[in-house]
Amino acid sequence: MASGSCLGKSSWPELARTNGEAAAATIERENRNVDAIVLREGTPVTQDFRCDRVWVWVDDRGVVTQAPQIG
Repeated sequence: MASGSCLGKSSWPELARTNGEAAAATIERENRNVDAIVLREGTPVTQDFRCDRVWVWVDDRGVVTQAPQIG
């Protein structure tokens, strides 16, 4: 399944280098179909694709390290 078949906004490049918790709140506000999950860079996660999930990767200071996207 590709992000093109998911409902609503699917990526947030503008949130890179912002606060992770604030980014998660923005993502969930802009697409009510997803849960934004803040994770520290390097945390193991499942590799399945889900339209209702956005990983928000942060560094040890809580700053988003890459553009969040559905997956």
